[in-house]
Amino acid sequence: MQIFKFLGSQAGRILRGLAGLILIALGIWAVSGTWQWVLLIIGLVPLAAGLFDFCLFAPLFNLPFLGDRLRDQFS
Repeated sequence: MQIFKFLGSQAGRILRGLAGLILIALGIWAVSGTWQWVLLIIGLVPLAAGLFDFCLFAPLFNLPFLGDRLRDQFS
């Protein structure tokens, strides 16, 4: 469960946001056609997760969805 402790941290938020930006950038500049749209749409998910402070996979492990509650879980 250490991964969720990291993902809930400030560094985890930044990493999720950067991962989303990288996927979006790849979609814009590196590929074309259908894969471009796939990367753009998939990149929006981690970008939004970082910006709005939530973790999509935490509820699968009975942990809180929202970042502040996830951080409280490990405090």
